[in-house]
Amino acid sequence: MEFGIFVQGYVGKRAETDPLAEHKALMEETEYVIQADKSGFKYAWASEHHFLDEYSHLSANDVFLGYLAHATERIHLGSGIFNPLAPVNHPVKVAEKVAMLDHLSGNRFEFGSGRGAGSHEILGFMPGVTDMNHTKELWEETIAEFPKMWLQDEYQGFQGKHWSLPPRKILPKPYGGSHPAMWYAAGSPPSYAMAAKKGLGVLGFSVQKVSDMEWVLEQYKTAIVDAEPVGAFVNDNVMVTTTAICAPTHAEAVRIAASGGLHYLPSLVFRYHDTFPRPEGFPVWPETLPEYTEEFVEVLIEEELLICGDPDEVLRQCERWERAGADQLSFGLPVGVPKEETLQTIRLVGEYVIPKIDTDPVHRTSRFRQSA
Repeated sequence: MEFGIFVQGYVGKRAETDPLAEHKALMEETEYVIQADKSGFKYAWASEHHFLDEYSHLSANDVFLGYLAHATERIHLGSGIFNPLAPVNHPVKVAEKVAMLDHLSGNRFEFGSGRGAGSHEILGFMPGVTDMNHTKELWEETIAEFPKMWLQDEYQGFQGKHWSLPPRKILPKPYGGSHPAMWYAAGSPPSYAMAAKKGLGVLGFSVQKVSDMEWVLEQYKTAIVDAEPVGAFVNDNVMVTTTAICAPTHAEAVRIAASGGLHYLPSLVFRYHDTFPRPEGFPVWPETLPEYTEEFVEVLIEEELLICGDPDEVLRQCERWERAGADQLSFGLPVGVPKEETLQTIRLVGEYVIPKIDTDPVHRTSRFRQSA
């Protein structure tokens, strides 16, 4: 199993007391990725979100990733996601960004795409549309065109229902032949099998606990055997996200978790991501989950909903994900925990956990990427 981190420009309530909170959040997250690179993590994923106050201020993630391509040496940098829906980002512009980041990172870029997870965000770009299911048609029409834009000397052009382009040379081409690995952000169970049939890796933002891996793997790993890849190769890979807090002692990790405002992030998730299945009894915004106590943090650890503890405990918790079949475990770190304590988690995981689980320390350009 490989390891990653996920950043999204999470500001939370800090802006209520600090006028520089947004700037600090974005700059802190560059530090997290740089430290993750030094600590042996293999992936860093950066979101693309729009209009999501407090939850995610990382809208121009191509700019963010371009900076990190120069500031890091080995870590793979992924779009989590680039939104390729024509009303949001013209597909050609997305293809150009992907190829440019492939050059700047030296083959370390990973192309994650998706349809967006909430009507507040995506329908802001589509006046008059009221149904998020409309986005499926746009994404399906577009995703298979990207490898053609990258690999055809002159792209043959496209005439679709939602966008079109005459034959043109799409430049630059990806670095060194072929193209970056392709991923799909899945927010509902049927999405995993759909991604597998297209040969796409999955960014599993909807997996909440270890036991959720059962239906993920069943749907994904069965379907990918018969994949008809839209790209040049199959990216057989399931990434799941979870929150992680590692400290020198169990008591300190629990204290950090209880004082880090962890309750507020899931409240914002269901404020904006109305395509995610809402757990029964979950409060409706503006009501939020109550603040976590240390006793409740212990329950979350016991229920395998939170990775938290000293390095030995965190190692055992990560090994549970590995045994469940996750290909990659990505930590959503910036959830209100102070910067130094977040950096401590990254350093401790890199020193004590990753070497015992990720037995391939060499950061190859990709486990799956092949020459065209």
